[in-house]
Amino acid sequence: MTPSSEDSRSVTEDRAAIIGGPRRACQKSRLTARAGVGYQLSPMNTTERLYYSDSHLVEFEARVLEVSQTEDGRSTVALDRTAFYPTGGGQPTDTGTLGGARVVECVDEEDRVLHVCEGELPEEGTGVVGRVDWPRRLDHIQQHTGQHILSQAFVELYGAQTRSFRMTEEMCEIDVELADPSDEKVETAVRRANEIIWNDRAVRVHLVTPEEAARMPLRKDSAREGELRVIEIEGFDFSPCGGTHARSTGEVGCVVARQWERAKGLVRVTFAAGGRALEDYARANRAARATAALFSVGRDEAAEAAARLQEENKQLQRRLRAAEETAARGEARELYEEALSSQREGGGPVVVARAFEGRDAEGLRRLASALAAQARCVALLGSVEGGAARLVFARAPEAPGDMNALMREASQTLGGRGGGRPDMAQGGGQHAERLQEALDAAAARAREQ
Repeated sequence: MTPSSEDSRSVTEDRAAIIGGPRRACQKSRLTARAGVGYQLSPMNTTERLYYSDSHLVEFEARVLEVSQTEDGRSTVALDRTAFYPTGGGQPTDTGTLGGARVVECVDEEDRVLHVCEGELPEEGTGVVGRVDWPRRLDHIQQHTGQHILSQAFVELYGAQTRSFRMTEEMCEIDVELADPSDEKVETAVRRANEIIWNDRAVRVHLVTPEEAARMPLRKDSAREGELRVIEIEGFDFSPCGGTHARSTGEVGCVVARQWERAKGLVRVTFAAGGRALEDYARANRAARATAALFSVGRDEAAEAAARLQEENKQLQRRLRAAEETAARGEARELYEEALSSQREGGGPVVVARAFEGRDAEGLRRLASALAAQARCVALLGSVEGGAARLVFARAPEAPGDMNALMREASQTLGGRGGGRPDMAQGGGQHAERLQEALDAAAARAREQ
């Protein structure tokens, strides 16, 4: 349903202008005429928001109402009218210039827009020319309009409402109530969104009363009271929104979904539109071609080549682990026999206390387990790696002693912590220079038990 002229006041934009191009209107007569379409001139100390009626207006004249500072010392300028969009509704702020000052942020403060500025500030009561950074504005126009189209595509196809929208410098996200999500569902929604974009459908702004809004097929309700701004995508979507939007869907260019994931009971779809989509493709294409070059295959064959390499790597890892276990058993036998030959008579535990250089935790555990398979053996092993010391203690089932207690004491000597079970424990600390001291003390305690 498209509202008639009696149902709403439609803010139409200059169709003679080049699609995607900015509009400059510095003469007050043109600004007043533009502002008069659905809006009255702003009362004293309030800001007339020109972007509401013309998202492509990037140059304008205004009067400075107030120059002040925030609590953190930043300078702010309030104007009687502005084309700068302040952060809100998931869309970031515009930037640009006010005379000789650089606008780095815009803040929505009730009836006013505060322009956070750096540099030479205009004086209160004077006129100033504002210029919005067009490349940034165009990017926001493409992302925000793309979001409307993609969100409605999910509703049309699956009845899946969008519950939140975020736009940052790098990416955009929507959180969707999508049941049983899949690659196929997301890709189908993206294809539908691009069909709407390539149809180059008109995008219109309607300023309506709550009663008029109630007669529109709004995709979502609005908690806003009074006059409502509704964005219409011809024959496809009606959505209350205060952001900046395209003149027609063709200005969006295209929409791509980078990924999707489950998040807090919803489905989070990360997407890009327009120029961002082109940049995302360029990055992905470079990565794919670089990966393919590593395998000496074509770009589209890279994933298959990587899968083959991954499977080969798994097989090699299994063979390596088997070889390491065999080597550990042989090394354990040698260490055990050496300790057994030097042991005094008496039938106590066979203690193997040994420090290594650069052996990782897995290697220590493997050797300790192999030693624990020897009769009455107590393995007290340590290693220095990356400037820190690590410990692994283990004992045979019939050997006496509590490895957990020994580990806590040894780890304290090293300035760290450790623990585990009575038959195996792990730990370590930063005082690598005291590793041998900690092992000797643990060996002495083990022989006493």
